[in-house]
Order: sequence, then C-alpha cells, then structure tokens
Amino acid sequence: MGAGDGFRAPAAVISAGLLSVLGLSWFWSLLALLGVYLCSGGWRFLYVAACTIKRDLVGLCILLRVKFFMHHYIRTRSTVPSIFAQRVALHPDKAALVEESTGEVWSFSELDRRSNTVAQWAVAQGWRSGDVVAVFMESRPLMVVLWLGLAKVGVEPALINFNLRRDSLMHCMGVSGARGMVFGAELLDGETRTALFVCSDMMLFQRPLEMFRKKWCDRLFYIYTSGTTGLPKAAIIVHSRYYRIAAFGYYSFGLGPDDVVYCCLPLYHSAGNIVGVGQCMLHGLTVVIRRKFSASRFWDDCVKYNCTVVQYIGEICRYLLSQPVRPSESRHQVRVAMGNGLRPNVWEDFMKRFNIKRIGEFYGATECNCSLANMDNKVGACGFNSVILPSVYPIRLLRADEDSMELIRDSRGLCVPCKPGEPGIIVGRINPHDPLRRFDGYANQEATNKKISHNVFKQGDSAYVSGDLMVMDELGYVYFRDRGGDTFRWRGENVSTTEVEGILSALLNQTDVAVYGVSVPGVEGKAGMAAIVDVTNDFNCETFLRDVQNALPSYARPVFLRLSPEVDKTGTFKIQKTRLQKEGFDPRQTSDRLYFLHSRLARYESLTEELYSAIMQGKLSL
Repeated sequence: MGAGDGFRAPAAVISAGLLSVLGLSWFWSLLALLGVYLCSGGWRFLYVAACTIKRDLVGLCILLRVKFFMHHYIRTRSTVPSIFAQRVALHPDKAALVEESTGEVWSFSELDRRSNTVAQWAVAQGWRSGDVVAVFMESRPLMVVLWLGLAKVGVEPALINFNLRRDSLMHCMGVSGARGMVFGAELLDGETRTALFVCSDMMLFQRPLEMFRKKWCDRLFYIYTSGTTGLPKAAIIVHSRYYRIAAFGYYSFGLGPDDVVYCCLPLYHSAGNIVGVGQCMLHGLTVVIRRKFSASRFWDDCVKYNCTVVQYIGEICRYLLSQPVRPSESRHQVRVAMGNGLRPNVWEDFMKRFNIKRIGEFYGATECNCSLANMDNKVGACGFNSVILPSVYPIRLLRADEDSMELIRDSRGLCVPCKPGEPGIIVGRINPHDPLRRFDGYANQEATNKKISHNVFKQGDSAYVSGDLMVMDELGYVYFRDRGGDTFRWRGENVSTTEVEGILSALLNQTDVAVYGVSVPGVEGKAGMAAIVDVTNDFNCETFLRDVQNALPSYARPVFLRLSPEVDKTGTFKIQKTRLQKEGFDPRQTSDRLYFLHSRLARYESLTEELYSAIMQGKLSL
C-alpha cells in the first residue's frame, strides 16, 4: 500500500460514521466512501493496481509454484542428484547435454552412468561427504559429470574459473578449503603445476555406488563471485538454492520440456551451471554447451542444434549486434533470450534485429536472496516487486548515503525505504527457516557478516545487503543503476558508471568501455575516466568530444581517457576495473595512450608526464 494509507483509513471511518448518522443507504454510503478515498489520493493506487494486477498475479502463481515444490522436496528429503535421477527415469534416451566442439550427444542415462563412475572414483580416493574438492576445467559436459558425481557422494565441488593462474588460483583453492583438485588436461601448463594437485588420471571402479544422502538445505557446491572489485569469494550453493535459481528461470520465462537451451557461458558461473545446465538437471531440457562464446558462430550454432532458448550476459548482446548481418540470424528458432545485464540502449535493437520474442532479464547475485525477474518483457527492467502486495516478496530499495553507500537510518534506527524514482540499495529480508529467504553466504564467515545488516525493516530482523544501486518506478518495475562501489561523485553530482558506459559504447559502435572515478589531489570527489578499447589506433578525440558533449551532461563527461588494445574482463564478460583504478591517469604506470580534457582549451590533450605533474600539483585546473 502507499505511504498515505494510514491517513486515508481514519478519514474513511469518520465518513462512515457521519453517513450512518445522516441515514443514507448502503449504496450511497459506499459511493460516498469511494469518493472520499479517491479524493484523498486513492485513485492513484487504483490506477497502479489496474496496470499491475495481471503481472502481479502471474508472479504470485510462479512464486507459489516454486514454494510448493521446495516444500515437497524438503518433505521427500530430495537433493539435486535425486531430482536428476527422476528425470533419467522419465526419459533415459533423451539428449541431456550436447558438446558443441565435438557434436557428441550425452543422453540422460549416459550422464547418469558417467556421474556414477565419478562418484565411485571419488570414494576410492578417500573423499567423503563434506569434503571440498576443486574442479578446474573448461566448460564441457565432462565438468557437469564431475560435479554431479561428486555431489552424489556428498563431496562439495568448488567450481574454479579456468582462466585463473598462480596467486589467484591459489587464493580460490585456499578460501574453499579444498582437499584436492580435479583438473582438465587442457589446462595443465607450467603455471597450473604450481597449484597443489592430489589427484591424477581418473580410474574407473565398478562396484556398487554407496550414496551419502545430504539434505535439501545442505551444501551442493561453491561458485566464486566474479571479483570485479577485489578477490573472488566462494559463495555457498545449497541444493535448495540451485533449485530455486533454475526453477524461477524455468517458470518466469515460459520454458518447456521440449526447449533446447544454448549455453555459451562458463560453467564455473551460476548463469551457465545453474540457470542453464539446471534446466537439464531439474526439468529435463536439452542443453547445448559451447566451451567459449563466439559472436561469429552464435546463430550458426543455434540453427544447427535447433535451439529455442539462448543465454546471455549483457555484453554478449552488444557483441552480437556489432557483427555483420549473416543468414543464420534470421533462420533460427530462438524465441527466448534469458540473462542479466542487457543495457536498455541495446535491448530493443537486439529484439528487433534477431526477432527475439521474449527477453528474460533477471537480477540476482549468486549468493543473494533478493532476486528479481522481468516476466512481461518490460524494456530495461530487471524485474519488479508488487506495489499492491509488497509483503509477499520482502525485498526493498533503501536509501543510502551518496558517498559511503551506507544505509540511512531514521529516528528509530530502522532503514528508510526509497520513494518511486529514488535510487537505493536493494536488500532482502533474511529468514533462515525459509529456503527462499535464507542467506547462505560464503565459505569465509567474515565476508558473510559484511553482507548482513540488522534492524532493517523492524527491530531485531536482519537482511542481505546487495550493495547494488537500483531504481523502482511507481508501478514497481526495478531498473539496475550500478554495481556496488561503481557510482562516484563529481561536481556535486552522482555519476552512474553503468549509464555512462552504455552511452559511450553506443557512440563508439558498441566498443568495450570501462568508466570509473579517479582521485585528484586537492579536488573534491572523483574525476571520471574512461578506458576505451582501440585496436585500430584510429580513435579521433575531436569527434569523440563533440559526440560526448551532445550526449552527456558536463559532470558525466570523462575528464581522462585511456586508449588500450583491450580491457581486463571476467569469464562472464564483466569488465574488471581494479587495475585500471589503481593505475589511474599516471602515464608512468602504463604504456596505453592517455588524454586529459583541458577545460580552458576545450579539447583532449595528450597526457604527458609534465602535464600529469601540473595536475597533481594543482597548477592546472580541472
């Protein structure tokens, strides 16, 4: 309900008393009460209800359906492997996984048999239920076989990014507490040999499989956060969380058992291994796995394997749009594209060019309890929360300090909800007894504690604090604004790096762009800096500045530019800014071309060491 409902109810009661004294009939009394309600602002509530009731009822049905199955699996003591066993029994010969690189098709019975072999092998190694074993392998069906087989005997796989080497690799091994590692031979080079391996070639043991039954809310495996702003953290994925993420994707975006999913995302990430492969494990869909994303082969693969659903991370859609037109992009059967991070300025172009009927955009970090889903194709939205029934799904956008991003408290010590159109941090109320509301956190307890805030909605409660900045409109649609820590303040204004990146990328024909704030001595706030990929060395500063002046307000225009042949990315195409922010605009830290927006001359100047010194000493005004 709206914030003013508390004032409308007493007015209605008083009016009812007066009407009864006047002796009016019930019909006229109700009509008069409706008039009082509308005059006090209730008409707006009725308008919102009329616009959103269908969407909210669909969302409620999906929520209840997932809840029903969650409680059913609790009662039946189910786990992800046992649900998969049910799928095997239903259609043993149906294609479960397809390996794109070889064309090999793995049926459900074959996937089950091979995972049993892995389980038997794991027991022979001395691993037992509760042990953690790292899985370090490129994305292919064998990786699914490995984690599924380990899970069948209660061993908890830690799914490690196969791009990591040396210190980063050892860090991920350490935080998970892994007793050993199963690795793909394709990754066995000089650097990976520095890690501690306790297993070699897999030996096959044909003896009865001894099952170590775990519970619905026990640990299944670990997935690492992307590490865009620091070292990765090992997020705990319990069986119920795996089901919840995959099931919401299945029901929210209208998937069916005959769909074929095209997955070109890494399987060490939740988008690939849960949202994608989870449709095979839990709902019996066929999933085509491609080891690495290829923009030039994407639609050819979809045609070849009759895919009806594709997965994306926002940048993938931009890469596809930058490709030349090819026949396969109009011959495919894809009707749903599901993923997260699709920028609003790319959204409609992507749907129109590739004839995609439905965008299944969602929001949700691997570990969060405040996931959202766009169920009705609302352009730009990552989901919604009901305005007329907000307590059904207890997530909120809360006000935060613009500089520290700390939650703002009222006089009672509780957090302050945002009004429509007001940016805030999305949080989800924690209920450890509800599989939908629990927060399982990370392998590191200190990292877990940092994501929990207390006395949020009411005294004594707790909530997961995402750190992500969102905006909700009056109809309850939620729009992603920025990742935690990505917003910076300049010239008294907040600058959204995500928004500026989208605009600059569009101006530069979908080029990779990273925007971040850099500190300048003696200057309040942070100056904007843009790292731009320039492979051909044909970047034109004059044209760029003219376009930027037309597209962005003065405070959001990059003060510094960095032109580079590439930018650091995670395996899910998120741009990593840690190194860029550390090096800043110091020409001694990089061989990349640096430029400075000289305000007096109204042009970008090459940033030499002399110019850098003048800026650092405050001799040159920004």
